[in-house]
Amino acid sequence: MTGGVPGAAKAAGVCLVVGAGDALGGAIARRFAAGGCGVAVARRDRSRLEPLVADIVSRGGRALHYALDARRPDQVAAVFAAVEADLGPLAAVVFNVGGNIRFPLVDTTDQKYFKAWEQCAQAGFLVGREAARRMLPRQRGSILLTGATASRRGGSGFAAFAGGKHALRALAESMARELGPQGIHVAHVVIDGIIAGSAAPGAGAAGDDDCLVPADIAENYWHLHCQPRNSWTFELDLRPWVERW
Repeated sequence: MTGGVPGAAKAAGVCLVVGAGDALGGAIARRFAAGGCGVAVARRDRSRLEPLVADIVSRGGRALHYALDARRPDQVAAVFAAVEADLGPLAAVVFNVGGNIRFPLVDTTDQKYFKAWEQCAQAGFLVGREAARRMLPRQRGSILLTGATASRRGGSGFAAFAGGKHALRALAESMARELGPQGIHVAHVVIDGIIAGSAAPGAGAAGDDDCLVPADIAENYWHLHCQPRNSWTFELDLRPWVERW
């Protein structure tokens, strides 16, 4: 299940990024590592995380990678237990699983709809619940969930994706209201636009400023994690200057 740095030193604060892809998830992991956190990154194909872990370690950071299908409760619980055993107590958990699909309504099968819901909502619930179980006894921690344009409005062809992302936003709001008074900062980040360097159609290079740049998005996640609890943000929406909204 685990791999990366054998005998990695335990960090004072650990960040787990679930859905650590090549664009945003990787950038978030790098930013938290640069901030001094031990970093755990997870996705279904662990081998695809090896370059990310190697990069963080080469910069003096602490990183481990884990195989995880976040739709499976047993796997989620096992990875959380492994991360805390390997690196130390979790200070931040970032849920960054996608699930974006686009089909006309009549071509959206029940399997496609359910899979989008599983990836966005069910997986978000499982990760958020396990994070809360770990953080509540300590009365501190950050749980940050990645949303999308579809979190706020449905679009033509996005019935499945919007349903899942709307559910994730509702989950985040419920979690924030329940866990906030107990010292846990829950925030929802709406990514309203195309991320540069991603696989999305129209994505430009990382230097283009008409797309969202992963490193700049990640800076906002770090800011949310560092906010004092007298000024917590629940929802932050990010979009490039050319985005129509």
